[in-house]
Order: sequence, then structure tokens, then C-alpha cells
Amino acid sequence: MDQDWEDRVTAAWARFGTYTEETAPDFRAVIDALVAELPDGSPLGPFEQACAWDSTGHSDRAVPLYREALARGLDGYKGRRARIQLASSLRNIGQPEEGVKLLTPELDAPSDELDDAVRATLALCLSGLGRDREGLSLVLEALAAHLPRYQRSMANYARELVASAD
Repeated sequence: MDQDWEDRVTAAWARFGTYTEETAPDFRAVIDALVAELPDGSPLGPFEQACAWDSTGHSDRAVPLYREALARGLDGYKGRRARIQLASSLRNIGQPEEGVKLLTPELDAPSDELDDAVRATLALCLSGLGRDREGLSLVLEALAAHLPRYQRSMANYARELVASAD
């Protein structure tokens, strides 16, 4: 879509914090109106609608929309966001194993600013399966890169958590 549309979507999301639980349907209506401007079959429509449902507490409504966006070919940065958010929603509705399957390949994807979100969401999904040591390892690995000191130690501890579980 064009930059004007993207700017209006960004502006809508910037106002998201002003909505309350009672006015959440109003926010979703704003997103729906923007989506109505998209050409048929655009993967951006179901993606934005999924985000709106998810952000207003309806993971169950978001899951099929994330799936539709990805099936329509949503890729790149927004595709990666959709996989992260879909995995989180799957965990929220009691399907963490599917979230693990969805995000595990993302660990080997080209690095970007979403790497830590991948690890954090995957850690939550793993924890939902009782695999807390693996989840903690991912979180420590992500955190280590941001520490002013102890990066090597924390990275080693992260590896030891999963090595000692074997």
C-alpha cells in the first residue's frame, strides 16, 4: 500500500493507548475502515485486523487472521511480526506447542530488531509446555547481548541450562 495509508495506520496505532476496554470496538472499527481501503487479497488487511483483535484482548479472534495474512504471503518484517504475534496468541489460547513450531525456525532467520521478541515469545511457549530451562536459556541469551558486562558468562550459563538438561 502507499505511504499515506501506512502513515494513517501508524497514527491509528499511536492513538491506541487512548482507548479503553469499553471503547476497544471503536479502535477495531478504525482499523477495519483502513483495511477496507486495501485491494482484495492484500495480506495487510488480516494482519492489521489480527493485531487489533489481539491488542484488545481477543487472541482467539486474532489467530485465524494472522494465519490468513501469512497464507496470503505476508513476508519480511511484518511477516516476522505476524509469526511472533501468532505464536503468542496460540500460547494464550492453550496451543503453545504450535507456537514453538512456528518460532523455532525464526532463531535461524536473518537477524533484526525482532530477535529478542522471537526469543521471549518462544521462551513463553516453551514454558507453557513445561520446558522452562530451554525458555530461560533463550531469555538469558537475548539478555546477554544487552548487558554492559558479563555477556560471555551469561551466554555460557544459557548454553549450560540446556546442555545439563540432556
